[in-house]
Formats: sequence, C-alpha cells, structure tokens
Amino acid sequence: MQPKEQLEVLKRNVVDLVSEEDLLSKLERKKQLRVKLGVDPSRPDLHLGHAVVLFKLRQFQDLGHHVVLIIGDFTAQIGDPSGRDSTRPMLTEEEVKHNAKSYQEQAFKILDRDKTEVRFNGEWLGKMSFADVIKLASKYTVARMLERDDFSKRYSSNIPISIAEFLYPLAQAYDSVAIQADVELGGTDQYFNLLVGRKIQEEVGQEPQVVMTMPIIEGTDGKMKMSKSYGNYIAFNDEPLEMYGKLMSIPDELIIKYMRVLTQLPENEINQYEQSMKDKTINPRDVKMKLAFKITEFFHGWEQAQNAENEFVKIFRKKELPTELPVVELDKDSVELVELLLKLQVVPSKSEARRLITQGAVKLDDEKITDIHAKISVDREMILKVGKRQFFKLIRQ
Repeated sequence: MQPKEQLEVLKRNVVDLVSEEDLLSKLERKKQLRVKLGVDPSRPDLHLGHAVVLFKLRQFQDLGHHVVLIIGDFTAQIGDPSGRDSTRPMLTEEEVKHNAKSYQEQAFKILDRDKTEVRFNGEWLGKMSFADVIKLASKYTVARMLERDDFSKRYSSNIPISIAEFLYPLAQAYDSVAIQADVELGGTDQYFNLLVGRKIQEEVGQEPQVVMTMPIIEGTDGKMKMSKSYGNYIAFNDEPLEMYGKLMSIPDELIIKYMRVLTQLPENEINQYEQSMKDKTINPRDVKMKLAFKITEFFHGWEQAQNAENEFVKIFRKKELPTELPVVELDKDSVELVELLLKLQVVPSKSEARRLITQGAVKLDDEKITDIHAKISVDREMILKVGKRQFFKLIRQ
C-alpha cells in the first residue's frame, strides 16, 4: 500500500493527529515505523474501551509497522491523574507484575504477538540518577505543565498537585526517547502527555513523534466513559453470551460509533446502516445484532458468536430459559436473598444486592422480589433471575 493510501487508512476514526504532514513524511521514507503505546497496569482486565487503541495499533502492524507496547511498571508507582481530579493510587511491585502479565495476555487477542515488542519502562527510568531527573525536568516549564486541563482545574480550585505528578508526563515522554518512537497512540485523555513526548524528543535531538489520539467510548449506560469503576464495561474475557447481551444493551445512539471503532466493517457499509436507521427503513435492533455478532465473533469465534445470538433470541425475544443453567444446591430450609446473591457472586456487596432487589431486578419463578429482607425457601426446583442476563436453577440438597 502506498504512503498516501496508508495515511487514509490510519486516519480513520482518529481524533487528534499531530501532524498529518509529519506522518506522511515518515511513511514516504518507506521504513518500518516504531509505533508506541504506553499502558498503565493499574487494572488486570481489559475492556472494549482499551480495544479502540489496540485496533488502531493492529492496523499499523497489518501495514508492516512495528508496535512497542510499554508497560508502565515504574510510572505506575507514581500515579497518573490524567482525566481525573486527583492522582491515581500507587501500586506495589507485585500488583504491577500481576496486572502486566494479564494485560499482555489479553492485548494479544488483538495485537500480532510476532510484531509486538514489549518493554517495561523501569528498564530505563529505574536507572536514572537524581541529576538525570533534574536535567529532564529542566526541559519543560511549570507554565506549560499547567496548560494540561486537569492540572489547570485543580490549580484554579486550590486542589493540591504534587511535584511527582508533574514528573509523570516527563517520565512518559522519556519512554518515547528511550525507544525512539516514530508515532505514539493514546486516548484523548492522553493528548497533553503525548505532546510532551514530542517536545522532549526535540530537546534531545530526536525527530519528534507523531501524536495520534483515539476516541474514548461511552459504556453500556451510554453516559459515562467505559470503565470497570462505573460497572458499564464489556470485558475481553466476558463469556460469549454475556458479551453479546451487553452489546445488545447499549443505547441505539452508540451503535454506529461502536461499529466504526470496534469492527473492521467497511465505512460505506456502516454509512448505509446509519442512513437506513435515520430513514427508519431498518430496525436499530437488527443493526445492533450485527454489531454484537461481529465483536463477539472477533473475541470468541464464529461458532460461539452464533450460539450466543441463538441463546439471546431464545431468552429475550421468545422469553424462554437458557439452554444451560448453573445449578445451585441449597442445604438450608431458608436463606436470605441478599446473602444468596453475594454467594452467587452476581453482586460485589450487600448494598448492591439491596439496590437490585428494590429496583425489581430479582425474580424467583418469574415473580419479582422487592423485599430486601426476603428469605428463599427451596422445596422444589426454582429459577432465580438476576437482572436481564443471569439465571440460576435452585434445588434442595
């Protein structure tokens, strides 16, 4: 593929590109670009929000370029406040190692392992002396640092900002210097940090990297960004039916956005779906089923995606029970419903269990239970339904 053709492919769905001219210039040299993504191993689980950037990295790989995945084992012990009004908690070395291993295993569901170089930034940052840190800090001003949106807001609101937090963007920038990045990708919340990388590369005599940011997608609630903290995420490791069902629960307004950034469907096909929904010549539900199938197929294969779709139709359209139900044996005459929900691990806490019950999201043999003090007595086979997608067969031991 010629440089200009590559550029058109790589620009698709990108929010910020600094700069298009620089990227084309690098592509025209017909050399393999070093494309960097720095990841914060603060959590071990990846969700579709992470997939947006990973799919763009895979595009670079498919065009013959080399991806450098930097695990922030050192910077995770500083805490990055990007997009937040306070710093993220620092992690222990053991937590970082566990999360990094899990991150890599999941990232390679999208990335080509053979075309990916994995590095840990403790390799170079851990060797820096205090004099080296001072020298690096001298290359950027406080005024420029306060241009970052979250720092600016905290400063104007008299919310403390530690010097360590100022060092985070510089440390991330030095990662680009260490691996001589040609391009760095990230979410839009990383835009400032990526620009710092360009500046520091220039300061040390390297050609500045191209900065490319991808959109941050909303979660299943359609309001907040996808996050495990908000409970609106779709994880790489979700079971096929769970993944398919969650995708079918997103608001119609997100269908096209998800299609563009999370599937390889041609742009003209996506545009046709968008127009048909506007013209009301197609039911958004049918387009959403196409989306749910494509994403589930990518992570679990065609057969599993087809089974998930069949089960979904059976449960939610035909109102039938799933083909297979987890069996729960109860050995007591009665058990408190809140305790049972905790035991089944469908809720993280008693307060969440009570919330589901009061909202009418818990049914026993298709009858809603809204009493948070309710006790369940099982003298025969009974079906417990929690939310829209979780079913259990209760039997007496």
